[in-house]
Amino acid sequence: MTQSIEKIELPFIAGFNPDDQPVFESLEVELLDAGSDEVRLLRSPLLTRNLAAGDKLKVLNPAGAEYELLERSGNLSIRVMRRESIEELEQALTPKLEKLGGALDFSNPRALVYSIHVSLGFGPIEELLNDACARFEGAVWNYGNVYDPEDGTTPMEWWLDLDEK
Repeated sequence: MTQSIEKIELPFIAGFNPDDQPVFESLEVELLDAGSDEVRLLRSPLLTRNLAAGDKLKVLNPAGAEYELLERSGNLSIRVMRRESIEELEQALTPKLEKLGGALDFSNPRALVYSIHVSLGFGPIEELLNDACARFEGAVWNYGNVYDPEDGTTPMEWWLDLDEK
């Protein structure tokens, strides 16, 4: 007998508008236990920073999009964007990332979001992304959960803690 996983969507703060009001992104999570306030993120977000697929969170106030990060999955959240259509880039990049164990979590006409485990190493991932983006004019990529969300430049280095577990 298999147990069904209860999935729900919760709001997450994706940023702030010009009036300094929060902008929300709805993300699908799975409830870890019935009646529990712990959830696991099912896909890496497009706009919400500091999270990736598989991260375990404690829901503090869902109406206010308040959560506590309990445990990182080890996945990197990778966002690829382009002003032009991104379809050809997606067709070129997705099979290569999937071959390395990555997954396409989200796509729209101008953005892609992938999850891939950090154990693969930053070098091979960055080489693949740089090569792919160089072939498509205007394409750029960045990590969604590697740099401090406050300054956008300081590596958080959470992956160093994975070695200790």
